[in-house]
Amino acid sequence: MKNLDEVVLEKKVVFLRADFNVPLDENRKVADDTRLKATIPTIEKIANSGAKLVIASHLGRPKGEKRPEFSLEPVCEHLSKLLNRPILFIPDCIGEERDKRISEAEFGTIFLLENVRFYNEETKNDPDFARKLANGIDVFVNDAFAVSHRAHASVHAITKFVEECAAGYQLMKELKYYERALLKPARPVTFVIGGAKVSTKIGVLEHLVDKCDRMIIGGAMANTFLKALGKSVGRSLVEEDYVHIAKDFLKVADEKRTEVILPEDALCAPSPDEAEKTVEVPVDEVPDDMMILDIGTKSVDLFGKTIAESKTIVWNGPVGMFEKKPFEKGTVRLAEIIANSSGLKVAGGGDTVAALKKSNVYDRFDYVSTGGGAFLELLEGKVLPGVAALEECGKTER
Repeated sequence: MKNLDEVVLEKKVVFLRADFNVPLDENRKVADDTRLKATIPTIEKIANSGAKLVIASHLGRPKGEKRPEFSLEPVCEHLSKLLNRPILFIPDCIGEERDKRISEAEFGTIFLLENVRFYNEETKNDPDFARKLANGIDVFVNDAFAVSHRAHASVHAITKFVEECAAGYQLMKELKYYERALLKPARPVTFVIGGAKVSTKIGVLEHLVDKCDRMIIGGAMANTFLKALGKSVGRSLVEEDYVHIAKDFLKVADEKRTEVILPEDALCAPSPDEAEKTVEVPVDEVPDDMMILDIGTKSVDLFGKTIAESKTIVWNGPVGMFEKKPFEKGTVRLAEIIANSSGLKVAGGGDTVAALKKSNVYDRFDYVSTGGGAFLELLEGKVLPGVAALEECGKTER
């Protein structure tokens, strides 16, 4: 797989698949430009190399309909300000008008196409649609890690209709930190896995169990593990169908000599909306009429001691209902502890990123993945179709 520095860009027309799926506020202004900023080095490299740059992205889930609330035009305006240079918006991602404007433009021009998901053919990985996207294009660059776990036309099928493919700087950075954290890590390695459900993370747990020395499990998914150990968790969220799977996983972890660390105490309340009735209790003393909504003080200390001894820490998923006070305390404190550690610190997942920003430690992590589902699938050991397509493109003679 080629990276951007291995491709001749001068006098070429370059199609860049970026991830500009960003939140817009009530005035249709970009509310969080983290993903835009992450792609700027790639954009500047291409544009400053004497190429015509055609950027494509999706926004939201328009489901094949041309809906104005999902237009990328506000993103184009914001991106232009970030780059301090004009970005020309094309109100369609395929078609004669698009092709004509690109063909007649001077080299050094940057275009942003309209939302590729205005066409159902995008998510169907339709080859005819991909061919239209690739019309007049010399080089395809993928810098959209967050959608590289999808076999979509602008990520996957398009690679079959261009002369050359390459990975952008952001995508290469994602893969580099994946390698540093999972394939060739400094030990001891600790994975911190949180979130609500074992069912959505069991593949990750099973893939990672022999790749780490210690695994911290928090969030509501920890309740299922606590129940598997015979503890009463009151009215807490538990996936009953996964209790036996959690029990089997703990046996496997023990056989592989991977230490699994669960909460020792918990912050409980009758419901998330009854914070005034909060109590902190050991996990084997959870009242029958209460729910576990956060980890307690002893658990924070236990997790912190483990993290302090680690040289590589990978974090995915909050350890409590951090969206509501006072149940954000455990996740915020954990974020601060990891940020203060001397080990390599890598995090990913939408809720995890939100927790880092809420804790004001986002910039203190070595790397924060821009991908939610893609980051999770990497952790699960899956091959990402977008990455596989780049590798295949490099092998094929055109």
